[in-house]
Amino acid sequence: MADTGDVTVTKTYKPGQQAPVSGEFGIVGPRGGATGKERTAVQGRPLPPTPKPGQRYVLDRPARNGAGKPK
Repeated sequence: MADTGDVTVTKTYKPGQQAPVSGEFGIVGPRGGATGKERTAVQGRPLPPTPKPGQRYVLDRPARNGAGKPK
């Protein structure tokens, strides 16, 4: 997250976009509000469709098990 004064900006990802890292991605609405739902994604694989149009993903918890790292 980047801190821009009193506003915090979080990187969002579109459904179908490749996951940058493995982990739990939270679903947010069109205006950035959390929906309380999460999806698990693997690095390099496309993020799944969201339940409603206009929703996006934010990284909640990156995986800590080494998944997606080259051997």
